Amino acid sequence: MRIQKLNSDTKKNLLEDLLKRSPNNYGQYEASVKEILDKVKEEKDAAVFAYTAKFDGAELTADTIEVTDAEIEKAYAQVDDTLLTVIRKAKDNIESYHAKQRQNSWFDSKPDGTILGQKITPLHRVGVYVPGGKAVYPSSVLMNVMPAKVAGVDEIIMVTPPGKNGKVSPNTLVAAKEAGVDKIYKVGGAQAIAALAYGTESIPKVDKIVGPGNIYVALAKKAVYGHVSIDSIAGPSEILVVADETANPRYVAADLLSQAEHDELASAILVTTSEKLAHEVSDQVDGFLKELSRAEIISKSLDNYGYILLADTMEDVIDVANEIASEHLEIQTKNPFEVMTKIRNAGAIFIGEYASEPLGDYFAGPNHILPTNGTAKFFSPLSVDDFIKKSSIISYSREALQKVHKDIESFAKAEQLTAHANSIHVRFEEED
Repeated sequence: MRIQKLNSDTKKNLLEDLLKRSPNNYGQYEASVKEILDKVKEEKDAAVFAYTAKFDGAELTADTIEVTDAEIEKAYAQVDDTLLTVIRKAKDNIESYHAKQRQNSWFDSKPDGTILGQKITPLHRVGVYVPGGKAVYPSSVLMNVMPAKVAGVDEIIMVTPPGKNGKVSPNTLVAAKEAGVDKIYKVGGAQAIAALAYGTESIPKVDKIVGPGNIYVALAKKAVYGHVSIDSIAGPSEILVVADETANPRYVAADLLSQAEHDELASAILVTTSEKLAHEVSDQVDGFLKELSRAEIISKSLDNYGYILLADTMEDVIDVANEIASEHLEIQTKNPFEVMTKIRNAGAIFIGEYASEPLGDYFAGPNHILPTNGTAKFFSPLSVDDFIKKSSIISYSREALQKVHKDIESFAKAEQLTAHANSIHVRFEEED
């Protein structure tokens, strides 16, 4: 891996480099995505079937687009018992963690008859996008679905691309069943997002779409926002490791590579105060590359967006970490919890040498659907909050309103909104 001295120039170049990976920089695909969205909006199922045949090589009909109970039952017979046990353990951990995020409605009353509050309501129907095709991610099923289940969403619709045989991976189907998905449709890409956003004869319109996907999925979600809500627009995966001389170079190298193997656009960065560690990690990376199955992808990823940055002080390390605002941030230092208190921007923070990033990807419980491309400065991980909405509650008695009605009328008149003022005044016009 390249080793660079951290200074204002290298930081500027790095940040510019990373931003090139943002979905906002793929405008050349927007016209194609718009065409797909418009076609599905107009032709509904017919367009979905046509695009599925074109992009996935699968011939589907209204009778075969939805996964049947028989297909799910068959999937259970095909899934390894060990994996099924792990899926169930992970599901329990994810459910337990997200249960702590639940919010309750609240009401506050006063003796004069004033009642104010906030009503929490789960969303009615949510669409979950799960990547498919060559990639199989049952973990993404659990991470998308469990917060929705905990929130109390009435109906969870899942879409995922089929293989050329028109089938969905057994691992994905079993994870969906275990998580409590209500319906599963064999459709992916921008056409799946369009179907969820607008509805078709087979696929119902949803209130919100969540889940990561490729650039077409990301741009489609961006385009339909407003017709439905979305969680975020996911970019390529990324990891940043903050480390000092106490870090284990073999652990650091392994963790960097765990994200670099996703694709050529993935980013893996080490920022350290130790020159010795920097070189040791680079050597360990070279050693691991000889052993790993996705070495070609990893090498391209590291060539494109892999960095080891050597900083003068831990303050400089923390500063650049907050600027990058990484999806995954590991802290492997002498006092990791102290460093953690100074981190403002990160999707998920992994503290200590035994909190390896894949622990969060699969098992610990916190969500692995995280803000990318610097959006951790203002976005949060997927959570129960994404599947609820809040309504303000206001109730005043005559006595309570009488005390303040002239204040409200004055405010409305100051804004020249006389109908607003009148709406209050008519309730007390006999007294005035």
